[in-house]
Amino acid sequence: MSEQNFPRIPSATYRLQFHAGFTVRDALEILDYLSDLGISDVYSSPYFQASPTSTHGYDVADHNRLNPAVGDASDFHAFSQGLKERSMGQVLDFVPNHMGIGESLNTWWLETLEDGIASPYARYFDIDWQSGKEALADRVLLPILGDRYGRVLENDDFHLVFQDGAFVLNYYETRLPINPRTYPLILRATLASLEGEELDMMRDVIASFGALGRVTDEPDAKQKAKSRLAEIAVRPRIRHAIDLALKSFAGTKGDPASFDALHELLEGQYYRLSYWRVAAEEINYRRFFDINTLAAIRIEIPEVFEAAHKLVFELLARGAVTGLRIDHIDGLWNPRQYVQRLQDRVAKMAGTSTDKPLYLVVEKILEVAREELPADWPVHGTTGYEFANQAVQVLVDGRNHKAFDRLYSRFIDEDLIYADLVYAKKKLTMDILLRSEVSALGRRLNELSELHRDFRDLTQNTLTSAVEEVIACFPVYRTYVSEDGVVSPLDEKVILRAIVAARRRNPTIEKAVFDFLRGVLLLKLPDRLTEEQRKAHVDFVMRFQQCSGPVMAKGLEDTTFYIYNRLVALNEVGGNPGMFGISIEEFHRLNQERAERWPHCMLATSTHDTKRSEDTRMRLVALSEIPEDWNSAIRAWSRMNRKHRTKIDDLIAPSPNEEYLLYQALAGIWPIGEVDDVLRESIVARVQEYMTKALKEAKVNSSWTEPNAAWEEAVMKFIDAILDAERSQEFLSSFSAFTARLARLGAWNSLVQTVLKCTCPGVPDFYQGTELLDLSLVDPDNRRPVDYGLRRKLLDEVSSECPRNLLSHVEDGRMKLFAIRSLLRFRRDHQRLFGDGDYQPLEVDGPLSHRVIAYQRTSSDGILVVCVPRFFAGLGETPWGEIWKGTTVKGLSLGTWCNLLTEAAMETDGKLDLAMAFSDMPGAVLWQPTES
Repeated sequence: MSEQNFPRIPSATYRLQFHAGFTVRDALEILDYLSDLGISDVYSSPYFQASPTSTHGYDVADHNRLNPAVGDASDFHAFSQGLKERSMGQVLDFVPNHMGIGESLNTWWLETLEDGIASPYARYFDIDWQSGKEALADRVLLPILGDRYGRVLENDDFHLVFQDGAFVLNYYETRLPINPRTYPLILRATLASLEGEELDMMRDVIASFGALGRVTDEPDAKQKAKSRLAEIAVRPRIRHAIDLALKSFAGTKGDPASFDALHELLEGQYYRLSYWRVAAEEINYRRFFDINTLAAIRIEIPEVFEAAHKLVFELLARGAVTGLRIDHIDGLWNPRQYVQRLQDRVAKMAGTSTDKPLYLVVEKILEVAREELPADWPVHGTTGYEFANQAVQVLVDGRNHKAFDRLYSRFIDEDLIYADLVYAKKKLTMDILLRSEVSALGRRLNELSELHRDFRDLTQNTLTSAVEEVIACFPVYRTYVSEDGVVSPLDEKVILRAIVAARRRNPTIEKAVFDFLRGVLLLKLPDRLTEEQRKAHVDFVMRFQQCSGPVMAKGLEDTTFYIYNRLVALNEVGGNPGMFGISIEEFHRLNQERAERWPHCMLATSTHDTKRSEDTRMRLVALSEIPEDWNSAIRAWSRMNRKHRTKIDDLIAPSPNEEYLLYQALAGIWPIGEVDDVLRESIVARVQEYMTKALKEAKVNSSWTEPNAAWEEAVMKFIDAILDAERSQEFLSSFSAFTARLARLGAWNSLVQTVLKCTCPGVPDFYQGTELLDLSLVDPDNRRPVDYGLRRKLLDEVSSECPRNLLSHVEDGRMKLFAIRSLLRFRRDHQRLFGDGDYQPLEVDGPLSHRVIAYQRTSSDGILVVCVPRFFAGLGETPWGEIWKGTTVKGLSLGTWCNLLTEAAMETDGKLDLAMAFSDMPGAVLWQPTES
């Protein structure tokens, strides 16, 4: 590790999604292609042990074992060597917040279920062993059943088995350990069929298990007892007796009493089996959002931190991994403490005093133009969602804000107020998905109120309501108050803003309730409190912070974003659909801040989590320029397709809002050229899958918890009908003509977005396959296989192609590929410019000045000037050349410049004539090296 320069800053990353269908061997095969493209670092999805069928790797069951579905040790070694041979690095996605517990792969979780709070791993998980419900005292709620417990039990869906000296409960594919202290309940049933020496053996084993849990237990007493049971069970008569005992626990359907023995056994476990619907209200372990099969771990405990990072530190020490991306940083107890520990460990391993020796980026959602990453975090920035939204917003034509408001409201026959919708859907999330988490906060707050004379009369229900209201009004995902009790000015501002908003929305709630909660969240506590009582207040604040993020994510991203469909290009992770465009000046300001504070953060435009791919968004952004045309089109299409709707009770499916969303989804992904039957079937399947998810996420006419099969079927039939060439010829003809124009506008936008990403402050990140135009919707649509053979072929072709020739078919994506190759190779050769160079806006004059984004990057190596247009709808079919006459960019240095996109040279006298700069293509990236 000492041979490596710290930190290694990538010049460009390429995200790869590893799973059984794309392994590290497959990745090794494309390294030459990625290097030729200009990629410096592979950005790998998690590849530690997860479910064999996982397509994402975030359900990590063992942090210290490589996922065999992705590759074995030799495969990973070959991949690592392949990277080193090409001077490439690897940024690895690491998951510190939670682990997968859905399959019998997580030994920490299984040990916890087997031994309860006595397990050494019990403290590894964030479990509330005293959640307030007597039946859950010292037990974990497992909401895994498909029906109510009693029905599942008496339906004979539980099966007790014996294997390798241990008893296990099988529930379909789920295998659950049986508490060894309850083994005597099973083994006593063997005594009637044994005699002599074997009877004595079994009695001794029963006594061994019966003694477990006593103070005199040996550390390995449980394992010794299991080993002894396995040893004697090889005897035929003993094994037969065990089989008979197991049969005695197998009930008979129709005879409820026959299941009493099994019920008694299950009541003795350290887990309580329950219907999956119970989770929302009673689950007592922290999850990743509302996913029951992802249990949060307490990475803040040094022992857990060490245990979870053994392998990743080995990979870092060997240089196999050169950077980390931290998943869901907002879920952690103390994010800053966690990233500091990572940096300290790497500094120690490397023997360096560098403050940030590890290239480290965090998945942190920042509200567009309203929130900043905490400046004291020892990281290099975020994974780049904020840039994705800023790029969209600056390309949206904000002049048409009111026009879009009107056409959307009229089409859906409803006025949706974005802020009110977010508030309502965050409350809905807490009511139906995260009730247990909010209730736990209310219970803890009520306990704290007993320590304050002025607030002890506040009831638990009222305090819980106040917690819910303040979270619903939180303007960001979370605050970052830490155990030291210091509340930053920014966090104080956020908390006060939420309290004020909650009081305004709830004037009937007593003011004292919000006063108390405000004092606790700001840690303004009476001096008379003991140290333990102060710690209890801090503990509440820390847990509050861990709860507000999931509520925001589920209420905003996974609900509101599927309802507020005015222009869904804006409905992106970290986005604010309530905004409708930002000024060029604001875009420059954000870039300048990034250059000063986080010059090495990632710049993302597509990720595995984005709601739509970057090029789908760029198409839909173009709609903002043509509101009249869009309005006429959707109204005509709605009339044409009226006959395909279905009446369900007193409503019509799809609803107007769903139909409006559908037209945008189709417009975003509609292919160029003729659509044959095979392609049409593929589109129908993709859009039906997308709309099914959209309906469930919106939670208006269907949902995941309460699916409305009739409604979903009606929408699926509608999609099938409007895309049927025989039944909807008029619609398809009109739609195809409209989207042909939109596709060209979108392709120009995509080219601009690509140039911005490759030249703005930060590290450009490319999600797999998006080096060509990628028209995808939310996962799983964006997880489809990537054709690297095609991309290799096209990269070779565009390498020798004249850019002007590529522009005539800009919709095919080859121009985008050409620009990426040209700019990334330049970046790789000029890392000082992009790593340390400053960012300065350039002034634009002339009739089309409002359509030009111009800036320069400067370092000791030279000057890079970037000029790109926006709002292409008014520029004609060929948006370059004489149309730009009279529009100039000021502030350039004198001399000769080279356009990196065309390799053409040009002279300037301090001004750049865009008619000249854009003579061959809409956009210019000019380079002037410093004279030696």
